Amino acid sequence: MTDEQNTTPADEATRAAAARQAEEKAERERAEARGAELRSELAATDARRAEEETAKAHDAVEEARQREEKLSRKEQKAREKAEAVEREAERERAEADEAERERREAAERAPQRPVSSVSGSSVASPGVGSGTDPNAAAAAARGATAQGPASAGAAGADRPEVLIGAAFAGAFVLARVLKRLVD
Repeated sequence: MTDEQNTTPADEATRAAAARQAEEKAERERAEARGAELRSELAATDARRAEEETAKAHDAVEEARQREEKLSRKEQKAREKAEAVEREAERERAEADEAERERREAAERAPQRPVSSVSGSSVASPGVGSGTDPNAAAAAARGATAQGPASAGAAGADRPEVLIGAAFAGAFVLARVLKRLVD
């Protein structure tokens, strides 16, 4: 008889149990292998994520460095401009001091009489001459000098832009008042 014919039901049950155990073991091994694959993929994903974060950090550092250089250049230009403006102001101050000094020297050399803004302001008025009574000539001479600058009201008449601005402001105020009355 062969081995297959001599098998008893207990032997068959033992073999079936061994086959089930082998199948369960194989299933466990496949599950563990799949788990190991998933852990490996997760570790690779983590490594890629860390690599991307490192690249982002490097890009941020590079961008910050470039921004720092740009701001540094901007600061340098502003500093140079400030120095140039300071030199210009110093030159202007020196010119103003020189002009003031020259004005003082000219004032010291010039005879002391009132400064007039009108040429010929000290000329006697018509009708006063060599044949005029000396008292009348003296009275006419008192009023013969030119007046100072015109009052503030007359200054606007000489400047049409001031008149236009005042007209605009007045029209604006009038429009606001009328709007309040109508609403």
